[in-house]
Amino acid sequence: MQTKPANLIIRHEDEAIAEPSACGHRYRLLSKGDKDVAAWAHAVDIDGAKLHYHKICTELYYVLSGGGKVVLDGEEVEVRPGSMIHIPPGVVHGAIGKMRVLVVGIPDIDDSDVYYVDAD
Repeated sequence: MQTKPANLIIRHEDEAIAEPSACGHRYRLLSKGDKDVAAWAHAVDIDGAKLHYHKICTELYYVLSGGGKVVLDGEEVEVRPGSMIHIPPGVVHGAIGKMRVLVVGIPDIDDSDVYYVDAD
């Protein structure tokens, strides 16, 4: 008989913590509070994400539905379902449009690592 690892996590979106975020509204699929996770993953309904950056976290955005533009250090890049975006630490980013995105961050989320940028 096989035993499953102690840190195995299976979570459905309707069971995840839902809350407002810098990008719109997120569902914490894997996140702070989960034991022994190396990364976090959120389903995010983006609706005009505020410009921000992280000093520590690398983010991966995978567009599930909708579309628009992702702003990366002032450059607007068109995205659509199936687009993957790698956002390293220090890159100021945001979004224009409405889209559903799977966001994976490494290391685990720390809300103190979100720095907002004035859009002016």
